[in-house]
Amino acid sequence: MGTIFLGCIFGFIAWFLVRYLAAGFYTVNQNERAIKTSFGRAERVGEATTLQDPIAAALNAEEKERYRYPVVRVIPPGGPYFKWPWEKVHKVSIATQTINMAFDPENAEANSGGTILEAVTKDQLNTGLKGQIRYRVSEKNLYAYLFGVKHPIVHVMGYFISILRERIANFEAPPPPKATEDAAPHNIAATVVMGISINDLRKNLRDINDHMDRECALSEARYGVALDASLITGIDPPPEVESALAAINTAYNQVSSDISLAQASADQKIVQSRRAVEIETLKAQAEVQPLVALAAELGDLKKNGADALDAYVRNVRLKLFREAKSVILEASHD
Repeated sequence: MGTIFLGCIFGFIAWFLVRYLAAGFYTVNQNERAIKTSFGRAERVGEATTLQDPIAAALNAEEKERYRYPVVRVIPPGGPYFKWPWEKVHKVSIATQTINMAFDPENAEANSGGTILEAVTKDQLNTGLKGQIRYRVSEKNLYAYLFGVKHPIVHVMGYFISILRERIANFEAPPPPKATEDAAPHNIAATVVMGISINDLRKNLRDINDHMDRECALSEARYGVALDASLITGIDPPPEVESALAAINTAYNQVSSDISLAQASADQKIVQSRRAVEIETLKAQAEVQPLVALAAELGDLKKNGADALDAYVRNVRLKLFREAKSVILEASHD
């Protein structure tokens, strides 16, 4: 009986050592970070909070009160590390991941099976958006990712989509540069008359992506997820609108082409007219210049006396008589 009792004790000790001591060793991979909790409380770094980190600099006063998270001790890659039975290790991958912006983590069938995100433009046109989001878990705010919200990706996707839809609904194309406006006012007028928001969206995809990157920079301080980049690759209207939009774009392109050709022809004629005026001006100046010089010369002769001017006139007349083949003289009636 005593042998069985001792065997049970040794068996329990061996089970305890294997279950809680040998199994207490763990490692952290290169693309992972870990946080250790003791009785459910994460190990903190003193009294530091995320508000002291630059990631929270853009938060307003109300947001700073709401998103005040403690800075926890992050376990770097490596090991083996050891934990006690009352401790628990939470590992998180910090590798950059790519996800379709139409993906709904709570409903895989939403948004046409996670392929197209719908949004309404300022002129009440329902459009389909295609694109991707690159994100990663923030090593600086692991507490928010693990303990701050229940489903961080759900919050981040909802946050991103709400900002994107607001941007699409209120988007207006930036005004053309002043130099372009002065150079081609007819072209600018045609563009303004067109006024179709989906065309403006398509032409300004880069501006929309840049706007989304700026607006979503706060997600790291809010949810512990950093949005590295958003890439909207396509904006398409409904099928019933596509043909009408294509016809409008074709007509607009034709009008723009005609205006450009007319403007080029007018500019060419203006240049030719300016050149003709310059040539005629030079000819007139060439004809006037000898007369001006002659007037100056006669003025100098007159200063020397009336006889000098008469002598000059006489010499000129003699030269003309010498070169003339025939001379007609008026007969005197005396």
